[in-house]
Amino acid sequence: MSLQQNLQAPLVLAVVLSLLACKDRPQPPVVNAAHAGATTETAMSTYGKDPNLPPPDEDLIPTVNAAEAIGWPENAAPKAHAGNQVQRFAADLKHPRWLYVLPNGDVLVAESNAPAKPEQDKGIKEWVMGLVKEDAGAAVPSADRITLLRDADGDGRAEQRHVFLDNLHSPFGMTLIGDSLYIANTDAVVKVPYKQGQTSISAKPSRLVDLPAGPINYHWTKGLTASPDGSKLYVAVGSNSNIAENGMDKEKGRAAIWEVDINTGEHRIYASGLRNPVGMTWVGDTLWTAVNERDELGDHLVPDYMTSVQEEGFYGWPYSYFGQHVDERVEPQKPQKVQQAIKPDYALGAHTASLGLTYTENQDRVAGMGKGMFVGQHGSWNREPRSGYKVIFVPFAGQEPAGQPRDLLTGFLNEDGQARGRPVGVVLDKQGDLLVADDVGNTIWHVSEAGRTDS
Repeated sequence: MSLQQNLQAPLVLAVVLSLLACKDRPQPPVVNAAHAGATTETAMSTYGKDPNLPPPDEDLIPTVNAAEAIGWPENAAPKAHAGNQVQRFAADLKHPRWLYVLPNGDVLVAESNAPAKPEQDKGIKEWVMGLVKEDAGAAVPSADRITLLRDADGDGRAEQRHVFLDNLHSPFGMTLIGDSLYIANTDAVVKVPYKQGQTSISAKPSRLVDLPAGPINYHWTKGLTASPDGSKLYVAVGSNSNIAENGMDKEKGRAAIWEVDINTGEHRIYASGLRNPVGMTWVGDTLWTAVNERDELGDHLVPDYMTSVQEEGFYGWPYSYFGQHVDERVEPQKPQKVQQAIKPDYALGAHTASLGLTYTENQDRVAGMGKGMFVGQHGSWNREPRSGYKVIFVPFAGQEPAGQPRDLLTGFLNEDGQARGRPVGVVLDKQGDLLVADDVGNTIWHVSEAGRTDS
């Protein structure tokens, strides 16, 4: 039996059993990473600079525990950290995944999802994972558009909404350089001309560089950010698999961050061995990214992480995780690559699906946070108890993480373990308040210090 078959069969069985049983079994608690307790001690060990990683737990039947997506009741909202308030910035969107704030304060929202796959490209694993995604609210068709939201009076609610750009191809990352807006579709970086104040763009996007996509496209999102001097783009490209079970030939250009010249489209691999890098942000002149790690090694492995990105650095995937912890499932083994693997800066908990990432140097608009990193944790589908489903803040000292994370926005799971929402992209608006994209709740949340109404 091949490595791919060895990995697929237990997961397929786990998904089928889970779907048959999920309506009748009691729901497990969600991990709260900011408070100690019997259910959180092991989870907390997989946070921080030096996580305590347990031995791999390769059960015959892996955990499948997706939270059923139900959306938000009309008057319900997430719970904000003490001293803060949260309100709907915009609602009734279609699977909002990512955010970008333009210089005039307008907010762009990528309403997007994975591109549809031809039926002939769907195997049994894709079929059963489709059932999991449907239950978790992740199987909706992609709107393939960017929407512009405008809060002209600065009250934390967008009173204007415009279709800014449509007919895209699973768009995700966005960034503005000069008078060009760059967009990372699932298969290419494209650009369109932009003038400040525009509420829609009719120009046809021009293609700058093709990106890995193809029929598998296991991780479809493509993160995007510009270099501080505006001469380069950085593109986050996830792997085509869990641990390269489809073969390394299917991973060309993937599990990496690309550096792209904005004038020529010439590109190179800036860093590699990053299974699924998503959010990117700058801490001074250093690029940071949030990375989703591998599955099927147990409930407490492997922690997702955020890390500074070293030029030409290798971060282990698929041969090792969190530095030089060897993944014995990968064939063939490559000890020389493991020796090169860089240990990430900060673990963010196992299976938390940490996606959104934004850094603040001097935060005074969100109470109790200060200097550090906001992280949107989309939430687990393969862990008991569930983890993530919240926005956290990791304090920094100097240019490094310092101490344990703080919960900023919680309550995305209800008491029955159902998902009212799932946070993804996080960004600071022009005033310094936090905006959070919620793709299950179809909402953008606005977080600010309690009682603040000024713009």
